Amino acid sequence: MGSELDKLTDFEYLLDNLYDGVYIVDTKRRITYWNKSAERLTGFSREEVEGSFCFDNKLDHVDGQGNQLCRGNCPLKRAMQDGRFHEDDIYLRQKNGIRRPVSVRVAPIKDENGEVVGAIEVFSDNSVKMSAIEQLHNAREEALLDPLTRVYNRRGLEAAFEDRFRELRSRDWAFGISMTDIDDFKKVNDTYGHQAGDEVLKMISTLLITASRAYDVVGRWGGEEFVTIFGNMTQDLLEQIVERHRMLVEKSFVKVDDQVIRVTMSVGATMVTEEDDIDSIITRADRLLYESKETGKNKVTFG
Repeated sequence: MGSELDKLTDFEYLLDNLYDGVYIVDTKRRITYWNKSAERLTGFSREEVEGSFCFDNKLDHVDGQGNQLCRGNCPLKRAMQDGRFHEDDIYLRQKNGIRRPVSVRVAPIKDENGEVVGAIEVFSDNSVKMSAIEQLHNAREEALLDPLTRVYNRRGLEAAFEDRFRELRSRDWAFGISMTDIDDFKKVNDTYGHQAGDEVLKMISTLLITASRAYDVVGRWGGEEFVTIFGNMTQDLLEQIVERHRMLVEKSFVKVDDQVIRVTMSVGATMVTEEDDIDSIITRADRLLYESKETGKNKVTFG
């Protein structure tokens, strides 16, 4: 059994030069190989990973609903059980605590007799197609960007609102928005300092961008408040995406001077109508956000 896996080491020079992350497990789900791109995409070195088991949960894979996969519906385990190829879009947690969207492709490894002797997973970064590059390219004027988080500032968001209203009125393209506020953010600043608070703000902006679509717009409205504008939207899809945002923040963390800082966020989300203007939708989203805060925090209220 081991000899088949050992043969794969002859190709390490090739696997290490792939852009995608690659790792291999044996039938006990012990990680026997971890390539350089896996190090780059996750922050975990080969020495930290090889020899451990995938269910040790270093990467803490979750699906879009927040279900844990490494100790449950693991794609590697499924591939070895049914002998088939599997593909999923999931979120891994990097060493720095931030969630990263990845596409994973998993296949069983078989010996010459057709017996499964392990599995291989190839994973690639999904954040490009989820809009980080597109959003920054669209914000050509520095005046439209928040200098700390590098997402749109209020001026940039107001310009994006005008674009979406034109599409709504001329093409009947519905859109929605969410307003997000970090729960107990003052406590973060008071406990860990403003540098830690800045790192939390940057983490939130990164998560909102990578878990949205290429044509959605993320911006910092002010302080610890963020607004996301979702183009070509339905109520059901709005609820799915915004709940995913909340879940990813809850399951991430940042490290500052060896301190692990976790936060949650409260959200108000709403669909926009032709009767709305910027003031009315911001007022409505803010009221819904306040309701989330008043009824327990770390939740989304729709209206």
